Amino acid sequence: MNKITVYIPFTNKEDTSALVDQFRQNELINKIFILTPDKTNQINKTGLIITDNILSSSTIKKIVENAKTDYILLIARPVKINFGQFSIDRFIQTAEAANAGITFSDYFEIKENTLQPHPLIDYQFGSVRDDFDFGPVLFLNTAALKKAITRSKENFEHAGFYNARLKLSINSPIQRIPEFLYTAGETDTRKSGEKQFDYVNPKNRSAQVEMEKAATEHLKRIGAFVMPPFKRVNLKKDKFEYEASVIIPVKNRETTIRDAVNSALNQKTNFKYNVIVVDNHSTDATTEILLSMLEGHKNLIHIIPTRKDLLIGGCWNEAVHHLMCGRFAVQLDSDDLYKDENTLQKIVDKFHSDKCAMVIGSYLLTDFELNEIPPGLVDHKEWTDKNGPNNALRINGLGAPRAFYTSILRKIKIPNVSYGEDYFLGITISREYRISRIYEPIYYCRRWEGNTDSALDIQKLNTNNFYKDRLRTFEIIARQNKKRIT
Repeated sequence: MNKITVYIPFTNKEDTSALVDQFRQNELINKIFILTPDKTNQINKTGLIITDNILSSSTIKKIVENAKTDYILLIARPVKINFGQFSIDRFIQTAEAANAGITFSDYFEIKENTLQPHPLIDYQFGSVRDDFDFGPVLFLNTAALKKAITRSKENFEHAGFYNARLKLSINSPIQRIPEFLYTAGETDTRKSGEKQFDYVNPKNRSAQVEMEKAATEHLKRIGAFVMPPFKRVNLKKDKFEYEASVIIPVKNRETTIRDAVNSALNQKTNFKYNVIVVDNHSTDATTEILLSMLEGHKNLIHIIPTRKDLLIGGCWNEAVHHLMCGRFAVQLDSDDLYKDENTLQKIVDKFHSDKCAMVIGSYLLTDFELNEIPPGLVDHKEWTDKNGPNNALRINGLGAPRAFYTSILRKIKIPNVSYGEDYFLGITISREYRISRIYEPIYYCRRWEGNTDSALDIQKLNTNNFYKDRLRTFEIIARQNKKRIT
């Protein structure tokens, strides 16, 4: 039976010693190394690798160099872990059967002093985002990992493992075992609504630059890299009665819908626009509020779809394909607000100046009373005209508010989903057309207990992440095929 080299990040002497003892009782373990910035943290004559970042390029190279076995078991973050019955055998069994470069598994998590299941999701061809959750335990094929980093000139401080697993994934499967093979302590107790803004935190900027570089090189290797010049659109080709339509899909938002609609109706523009509210069979007072607002507002259109199977994307389709939809379809969520009366004018001006297919603005994150809350301004200034369409496949969102040239939306069609439809449009449009950005805040994104993404459970979070990875898979294939055609 092949044996394993184990790498453990030092947490504290008690927990690290307990984990070392677990491994020493297993005949499959050949050697154990401690990853630590302090050389005094050696535990019971284990090997020692001095490092400040266990996922840096230099650390990954040291891990491979010191592994004289067919497999490596890497604890990827400092956390208390207890392995289950015959779990190490199961890792080897699956890795050998699948010839996997990386094997990972579901696990149990100690959360609020309670043992809870923490299922993960399968790795896809399009799982190129840098925050893919493997859990804290990675079972690695030494030869595959060595091949991925051989002759690598990159020296990433933050993106070392990310870069290596992207390279590895080209020729070696990455396999999830849908079994709970170990128990780990919870390391991040924040709600999902807080975690999603880590990407825009300025303190993470250096890491993001490295991640973008690694992702871009990966797309080049697999033939999915796109580059300028991107198509500019003829905005006058099709005739529209209205220059713009503010589109608000809504269901059961009696607390916020009046403010949102008024925010749209109060825009000052030098063109004709309307507001299309798609009321998706609300059962609270939302419909009554909207009906009361129709009087005196000829440019307010209230739609109740005949279909009963529409989600947010389907509601957008209802508005976009409406005869009264304007040249530009502009987003406003039913619990958010435009920052001031000039937002719509700025968006439309941007379309005309750049001849683009999509405009994305910037927003301020606020509480319900419009008090700014962290991270404050979300402007995605990392976007560049040259590489934004490629980096878009790495990140989970492109920003807000989003606005589209209606003719292109009518051609593409919007998926009938309530999560990821905007991301689909962004990555699809950016394959061929220019996307322009407004970096000043023009939108208030209000966080409150009614937000649907404020605190997602693990099952819902997994469903969302799996869907976006699937969208990335489709898009990467489309970009590869586009390269072959051209």
